[in-house]
Amino acid sequence: MKEVKHAVASTEVKAALHEVLGAFEAFKDANDQRLSALEKKQGDGLLDDKVARIEDGLQSAQARLDRILSQKSRPDIGAPVKAMPEESKAAWDGYLRSGRVTMELKAGLSSASGSGALAPFETERFVERRLAQVSPMRSLATVRTVGAGVFRKPVSTAGVVAGWVAETAARPETDPATLALLEFPAADLYASPAATQALLDDSFINLDEWLASEIEDSFAAQETAAFVNGNGTNKPRGFLSYTTAAAPVWGQIGHVATGTSAAFPSSNPVDILIDLIYALKAQYRPNAHFVLNRKTAAIIRKFKDADGNYIWSPASQAGALPQVLGYPVQELEDMPDVAAGSLSVAFGDFAKGYLIVDRAGLSVLRDPYSAKPYVLFYTTKRVGGGVQNFDAIKVLKFAAS
Repeated sequence: MKEVKHAVASTEVKAALHEVLGAFEAFKDANDQRLSALEKKQGDGLLDDKVARIEDGLQSAQARLDRILSQKSRPDIGAPVKAMPEESKAAWDGYLRSGRVTMELKAGLSSASGSGALAPFETERFVERRLAQVSPMRSLATVRTVGAGVFRKPVSTAGVVAGWVAETAARPETDPATLALLEFPAADLYASPAATQALLDDSFINLDEWLASEIEDSFAAQETAAFVNGNGTNKPRGFLSYTTAAAPVWGQIGHVATGTSAAFPSSNPVDILIDLIYALKAQYRPNAHFVLNRKTAAIIRKFKDADGNYIWSPASQAGALPQVLGYPVQELEDMPDVAAGSLSVAFGDFAKGYLIVDRAGLSVLRDPYSAKPYVLFYTTKRVGGGVQNFDAIKVLKFAAS
């Protein structure tokens, strides 16, 4: 049965990928016709509408491909990280289905804090693996699981001084590294999925899988918004919330100005993207990604290089990302639209630049009273995040300077 499902999924992926590539070729042809008409000062509103319709179709095809790939890559609850002891599994299922609290639950699963039962390690890992598949920032950033409420990381803002000396020459003491202590507090992220008692009584329903599927999208949406724009108060701090500067110091993110408010430069707009790429140090470029939303992607998709070639190329194989100037593009809908002073494009090695902190523990409180006849499952996990290396991320500022 699994082999049949795998074959069906592979066929769907190939079909969706073929649809994306075909839509992009149609988009290039229509856009070339539009540009040719503009050059001849024969602008055609019908051509503009045609390009817009094809572009909408391209976005839909890409979304369908992303959805299929996300579903295909989700972990199988039938193959957990490690087998849960039968007593613990029975106690956990009994709590979710009926609210029954057994000795095994009290001994091994209860958080003893009044906030509900602490989910078994295997359930927590399964939820985290599902969440990793639908959260774009988790696929880019470094993710660390910690046991404390605040993760503190010392970083060197200026390296240890070194020098050359002769074999028998004196070796004067060098200046030590300049250290800064970064703090990443974990904040509560919660959701309250609802179930009917009939669903809970169905022995064929795997409740771990049901719970993970109910909370993954809402958790991922809230996380991504915070990782991009969060202010750090009761939520992670987003990388766009830090001060930016053309000549940044430690604690600031470097920006490259477009020279034009609320727009790319009218002539040679590709040059500003090249400037953004090379604003990043060479050591961070090999694993760098562009990060932007779909509206900004629609603008960049129309750009051509000096030879008349489109700088945007769609993914050529399943699981890959589209590219701009040879670098992968990750779409994040929480990135701002192009506007005056906006930071609508980011570029960098987010694995080195941004840290996501997961506090160990997933708490579930069963509530059959607040929304009768439904049963609510108040589910809480603790997540933090922030920039850990300010040199590894650069942003494009749509402003004169």
